[in-house]
Amino acid sequence: MVKRREPTARQMRLATELRRLREAAGLSSRQAAALLGVGPAQITHIESALAGVSEQRVRRLASHYACTDEEFIDALVAMATDRTRGWWEEYRGLLPTAFLDLSELEHHARFLRHVAILYVPGLLQTEDYSRAVFSSRMPELTSEELELRIQHRKARQRFTIPYEAVIHEAALRIRVSDRATSRAQLTRLVELSEANHITVRVIPFDLDGFARASSTMTYVGGPLSKLDTVVRDALHGSAFIDSEAQLNTYRTSFRKVEVASLEPGQSREFIHRLAKEL
Repeated sequence: MVKRREPTARQMRLATELRRLREAAGLSSRQAAALLGVGPAQITHIESALAGVSEQRVRRLASHYACTDEEFIDALVAMATDRTRGWWEEYRGLLPTAFLDLSELEHHARFLRHVAILYVPGLLQTEDYSRAVFSSRMPELTSEELELRIQHRKARQRFTIPYEAVIHEAALRIRVSDRATSRAQLTRLVELSEANHITVRVIPFDLDGFARASSTMTYVGGPLSKLDTVVRDALHGSAFIDSEAQLNTYRTSFRKVEVASLEPGQSREFIHRLAKEL
């Protein structure tokens, strides 16, 4: 068995779900290994994503764990047997792993949702806006690192799945660069909001008592709702959240943010007015 050096977030998610199934069945790693006819170390490696797992073994484990959700099992099999080498792999070793993990999640997603407070979402940014954002990072990026991040972001923007962004007015007004960059970014937002697969909503400043619009999040829809993921940015890097309790919290949060925001048509007019002011 060849151990993986650096499992992807998708591989880690499969490992996590298999561990959760085993724990829900009340079995130890040693007991699961005995049922599968392997050593305990093999189960440990599978559940830490250090080793791959075949379709046959995923289905055998699911059976031993008394999992009867066929749709869920099929989704786990798809994760286990996927050999996609996506466009993001050309950046491996050049960008932080979290950049690649996010790209992989987006590639396999059914839909994307985003709440933005201080910056326009990366998937909707112009190149000049992205350049200004990345240029402000500390420690300062080299010119090569900066260009790699910009090219990676532009590649991520070639998505076609349903995408909904709820953007606070603060993100629309903050000038990450100069007036021309801000105007171009707002104009681009208006254009993108007219695409069939993109919905843009705005949370205006004058919305009373809206404390929920206090943190940014990206919600990635998996093949099943139980395989959804929330991505949160932090100082140490991106955090990938996938526990059912936390997912339910973020689903509720997004619904409340969505309900409180302006309708898409109103939002488009709001952004257009801001662009004219610049």
